[in-house]
Amino acid sequence: MNIDEKYRKAGEIISTAGGTPLPVNDTVIKLLKYFIMEDDLDFIFSFADRKSQTMEQLKQSSGLSEEEINKKVKTLAGRGVIFNQPNSKGVMVYRLLPLLNVGTFEYKFMGKLEKNDRDKEISALFNTLFVDLKSLVQDNYDVIVPMLMAAPPVDRTVPVLENKAKNEPVKIVINEKLEGARDRILPSQKVEELIQKFDEIALGHCFCRHYKDMSGTPCKQTKDRETCFTFGKSARFTSEQGFARMISKEEAIKVLRKAEEDGLVHKAYHPNFDISKDETSICNCCKCCCANGVDSMIAPITNTTNYLSMVNDDLCIGCGKCVKECHTYAAYLNDDKKARRKEELCIGCGICAHFCPQNAISMIEGERIVRIPPPHRK
Repeated sequence: MNIDEKYRKAGEIISTAGGTPLPVNDTVIKLLKYFIMEDDLDFIFSFADRKSQTMEQLKQSSGLSEEEINKKVKTLAGRGVIFNQPNSKGVMVYRLLPLLNVGTFEYKFMGKLEKNDRDKEISALFNTLFVDLKSLVQDNYDVIVPMLMAAPPVDRTVPVLENKAKNEPVKIVINEKLEGARDRILPSQKVEELIQKFDEIALGHCFCRHYKDMSGTPCKQTKDRETCFTFGKSARFTSEQGFARMISKEEAIKVLRKAEEDGLVHKAYHPNFDISKDETSICNCCKCCCANGVDSMIAPITNTTNYLSMVNDDLCIGCGKCVKECHTYAAYLNDDKKARRKEELCIGCGICAHFCPQNAISMIEGERIVRIPPPHRK
């Protein structure tokens, strides 16, 4: 087996580690060569049958000593290839990470970049990979998109529930038609409540905006870059590897409030897309850069939300501010110059209500899943 064949095999193993499955093409192989050295390939092969392993399991699957494993893990964790944190029982687990969602790409661009030739080359290769993926989805649209539209939601919207113009809370309307609407235990619907749940909070760069900076297309919505939060063991991992820095709850709230001022959407991520489990991270997403946003989407957006916007016609002055700020193009003005929204596109982020100068937009409470397919460019 020559070296390219070994990298291809490693790519096939990594592609089954979760996240976004990737066809192992020349671009993927070139990327892997930046993050995995030749003498680490056999160690990656140890994860072929089991992507998460304890030290004892790794000693058996790799044939290496504990000292040799720790040395390799230290290097690969620092490159975003291996996740090394204890499980709920305190047992250290070593998990192979995917290249995308969430894995090597995200951790690479979450950290500080030097904009040297190496980082520029990595950025260019990821750009090629995303173009390849977009073409793959478009060429196989009738097969891939329906399959992904049926997948579990990737993220959960945490709404903004304050009106900026009048400094008032946004009105919440309970959807009485939903069974148990008042009695269900919901995950935190306010970022302050979510932040208070965690003693370990790390802040890193928004990997989407950071990647766009390297690609020469900087964000049009905000100048801030350190807006990506990880919690608990994810915070320990990102801070230990230098991808992020530990911060206080007070600093976290300040960053989140500034994100709201810039019109960014809070999106929370849960283990295995299960919203009954504590959050692992929060992204603060812009319209132009976010990989899970309409403007940059490659695959369908699948999002869970607990709100839907609703307009009070008596208060609406038809200014169009909600249309301008809406991330998913759900908001529009009708023929009477009254704000409206397309329910199938509304992710309940509350950005429209936050910026409405009349506080004319309320939020209907009721859990929904929003699925937005990418345009089919035939």
